[in-house]
Amino acid sequence: MRKSEIGTLENIELFSDLPFDKVKVIQQRCHWLCYQEGEQILGRDSDSRDVFFVVEGSVQVKNFSFSGREIALATIGEGGYFGELSAVDRKPRSASVLATETTVLASLTPNHFIELIQRYPSISLLVLHRLAQIIRNCDERIMDLSTLGAVQRVYVELLRLARHDQEQEWIIDPMPTQTNVAARASTTRETVARVFSQLRKSGLIVRKGKTIQIKDYSKLQFMAERLPLTEGDAVSR
Repeated sequence: MRKSEIGTLENIELFSDLPFDKVKVIQQRCHWLCYQEGEQILGRDSDSRDVFFVVEGSVQVKNFSFSGREIALATIGEGGYFGELSAVDRKPRSASVLATETTVLASLTPNHFIELIQRYPSISLLVLHRLAQIIRNCDERIMDLSTLGAVQRVYVELLRLARHDQEQEWIIDPMPTQTNVAARASTTRETVARVFSQLRKSGLIVRKGKTIQIKDYSKLQFMAERLPLTEGDAVSR
């Protein structure tokens, strides 16, 4: 981690409705930092309370189980922000955050962040929307872990990552690593490797350069919604 020159917050979604002169004042209040790929920004249970805005690059929010298994909670790209929970409730961090590439961040103290929430209704509404989304995502993960087997959870994560491209095909871009998918699905990398291999053999997914194309989205969706399968039962039926 090293200090970075003062940049601009004009692309930060949270400030999209503010006049530029107001955003410029916030910029001056921030500390500017640069992190390299793989460098830890925050550790779980740390006492930091600052809010961070992703000016360039991206970060991954993750936790670790008691056995040490990595659990990916979210990826936050340019224009996003993180750290608001500790700024609001003044409690230790609930997760760790690492840079997934060279990343420039602007950090704001909790007092300044709360001041923004109190002063600007547009920011308050966006923060509320973000907190509601976090709760919904947690509900989905709890449901997945309660009702789906490991193989199905891998299917679900692939479906969540997929987006329509210009040719209206279902594409995952960039292609995630098996370790990343395993962390998102709360399973092992070996399980993900086995599922990927079976999906490729069945023709359901195809690797195209640095992307994955899902050839039959509806079928993969149907497979994800079936009753729980054993890890060796994926794709075959």
